[in-house]
Amino acid sequence: MSEDMVKDVHEVVEAIYRSESRQVLATLIRLLGDFETAEEALHDAFAVAVEQWARDGVPANPRAWLVSTGRFKAIDGIRRRTRHDVSLAEMAKQPEPTTTLDADDQNDESVEDDRLRLIFTCCHPALAPEAQVAMTLREVCGLTTEEIARAFLTKPSTIAQRIVRAKAKIREARIPYEVPPERELPDRLDAVLRVVYLVFNEGYSASFGDTVTRHHLLWRSNPLGTSADRVAPGA
Repeated sequence: MSEDMVKDVHEVVEAIYRSESRQVLATLIRLLGDFETAEEALHDAFAVAVEQWARDGVPANPRAWLVSTGRFKAIDGIRRRTRHDVSLAEMAKQPEPTTTLDADDQNDESVEDDRLRLIFTCCHPALAPEAQVAMTLREVCGLTTEEIARAFLTKPSTIAQRIVRAKAKIREARIPYEVPPERELPDRLDAVLRVVYLVFNEGYSASFGDTVTRHHLLWRSNPLGTSADRVAPGA
């Protein structure tokens, strides 16, 4: 394969990472039930994509391909580790992932539901308010720790520590990945709205880069999409 073709594939993968990685991550978190496992699976899937798409071409549905590949890599890794960690045995018993997702997983509305679940998980009231917003900005919206630190007027290392502690709290407290029932929404909506506000600020006046406005973040400043309208109409 020529260097130009390899470069073209890398550019495609990078573009898809920018546009789809947060959605892919949200779905992997739902399927795998763990932030760290899902994040590792996300990076594994993109690493495989660079190699396989250069050979076979870009699939018709890159997002579904990435989710399926990431899930396969994660479960394969879990099966290899079960002899050392019996707590992973139950997940290792899952059936072999297919190369494509079910129709529901490929549906755009289903993907938005995954993002909505992740937003409300990150904004769970058991987490510190600052950690809620920081983790949502990082995991759902894809802002860097430097960008989030600028929004909070603090150090990136402080933001990174908040996010690590919040993930540990979700794991240890077994906080479910779900949209809460209506009676619990008021406890989380303030944090969600702060996320929307801070993402819009970063999109309107970027802290890094060559352009003042980051249009993809302005679009993400409504990260709840139509799914949120179904959860809390008029909120």
